[in-house]
Amino acid sequence: MTKADIITRRVESLRAWMRKEDIAAYIFPSTDPHSGEYVPDRWKGREWISGFNGSAGTAVVTLTSAGLWTDSRYWLAAEEQTAGTPFEVIRCGRNVATAEELAAWIESHEAERGSEAVVGLDARSNTTESVEEMKEQLALRGFSIVDVDPLVDLWEDRPEVPQAPIEIQPLELAGRSVAQKLDDIRGELRRNRADALVVSQLDEIAWALNLRGTDVHCTPVFVSYLLVLPKKVLLYVNRKKVTPEVAAYLRENGIVVHPYDTLEADLVDSQVDGVSLKSLAIQFDPATTNYSICDALAAWNAKVVRKTSPIMALRAIKNEAEIAGFRRAMLKDGVAMVKFLRWLEEQSQVLPEAGSMELTELSVDRKLTSLRAEQEGFRDISFDTIAGYGAHAAIVHYEATPETDVPLKPQGLLLLDSGAQYQDGTTDITRTIALGPLTEQERRDYTLVLKGHIRLATAVFPKGTTGTQLDVLARYAMWQDHKNYGHGTGHGVGSYLSVHEGPHQFRMNWMPAQLQAGMTVTIEPGIYIAGSHGARTENTMLIVPDSEDGWMRMEPLTLCPIDTTPIVWEMMAPDEIEYLNNYHAHVREALLPLLHDEADREFLKLKTERH
Repeated sequence: MTKADIITRRVESLRAWMRKEDIAAYIFPSTDPHSGEYVPDRWKGREWISGFNGSAGTAVVTLTSAGLWTDSRYWLAAEEQTAGTPFEVIRCGRNVATAEELAAWIESHEAERGSEAVVGLDARSNTTESVEEMKEQLALRGFSIVDVDPLVDLWEDRPEVPQAPIEIQPLELAGRSVAQKLDDIRGELRRNRADALVVSQLDEIAWALNLRGTDVHCTPVFVSYLLVLPKKVLLYVNRKKVTPEVAAYLRENGIVVHPYDTLEADLVDSQVDGVSLKSLAIQFDPATTNYSICDALAAWNAKVVRKTSPIMALRAIKNEAEIAGFRRAMLKDGVAMVKFLRWLEEQSQVLPEAGSMELTELSVDRKLTSLRAEQEGFRDISFDTIAGYGAHAAIVHYEATPETDVPLKPQGLLLLDSGAQYQDGTTDITRTIALGPLTEQERRDYTLVLKGHIRLATAVFPKGTTGTQLDVLARYAMWQDHKNYGHGTGHGVGSYLSVHEGPHQFRMNWMPAQLQAGMTVTIEPGIYIAGSHGARTENTMLIVPDSEDGWMRMEPLTLCPIDTTPIVWEMMAPDEIEYLNNYHAHVREALLPLLHDEADREFLKLKTERH
């Protein structure tokens, strides 16, 4: 039975369940109860029903139709993964479809509408904001919403909630104690006229408590909730995950452990651990907190403060210990990358014209991961490696599989977007590598991307600047060639946490978060020509002061040569060439002392020569 056959059968089973439950349509988001970008297998319902495994998207099934919405990063991948299934891929310009778009589609595709048109969803896997918007839009069209999870009945052998043990992140790496962080959080709550805070995002909980875990793929977090009260802090987590060492650590820091699945009941009761919640103003973020928690607070009309969690902004500005950890992680990552690039060049020089299955997208992924794993403090990759050769590089978030893996040839471009989780820092880097002769279009597109990267990397900007205001710098050169890309230009990076971190971003659409010294952020413009090639160049940057009166700039944390062979030098401005030369000098100076193989040292010198 093919994958398409399996998905088709699952949709048929779902529709039989829907008819039994009198449900006209069912919505599957890409999130879990904690609004994670990467979710534990337990909550991958959208992937289970559609076959699409990208990190962003929404699936909707009616009794007669099925739709999958995703953004430009995944358009081509989604169409490949859903081919032969009942799903129609609907391209949207944002990470997710709007409630209005989904509701309108449901109305137009719900052919078997009964007297009571009901749309189902799982309140625990949908945010408060998204459910409230869906309720409003569906009500305009005569639909109501019911909280129900069909996967309880339909998903055989559904994975359990992860049970891996929690680990302590040492204070010398975290930089601030739990007590200091809780003081900061409570200070922000007072400014918001709130007394308590419900925290559901896993990286926020891990950061606040200086704890880490292995429950989520590529992200060192653990499944839990946190309730910060005026004088107490409650951690809702499976007790099996709490080792004796972590239990002692939690007691030492005044953290009380409650069972993971009891938060909603405690909120409904309005009484927890001897504390009455009825006199407290409770803050939660409707954009990230699941609707089931909101519903629990509504059971007794709790006084709520609906605002973004203060942890997001506090976590975004890295302290001195975290910055030092980033620098150590980038050195290790740079060593692994230089070793890998030298190996790749040696391998590509002996590739036959027809291609060799000895060197494929998957094999270069495995090689790079193995070299990173040799580095001290390596814990995991920070996201699934994107190794796209030729036309696959035009699929923005392409991930090679045994079915799609292709051999490399001594020609064209290989786009390699990868990263690692070291205990002292998280890395994210993209290099596009020439494996041999290139077309003039490949060289031109590569150069336009590099120009955009450098133009943004050299920006100097005043206090109050947002990432949206600077985003055009990365796009300006390619816009003159009538080219653009649909994804954001950059995102924050966690300190041994999520590789994608907010609230700041470089992005075309409005992002109000102001850039501040101490923030990490990537710069990753790209050009993607479907069926032909793709190019992207990415470094992780640190925002630093440029003057005492509030002006700022960025310095690169990533340490790795940028391939100069594809560059059309006539297209480069003198200051862009100077930046590239200075960056390569910095990379050479930082990494040479750490490379002990003379062949690696000579390779680095060659790849960082001045132009």
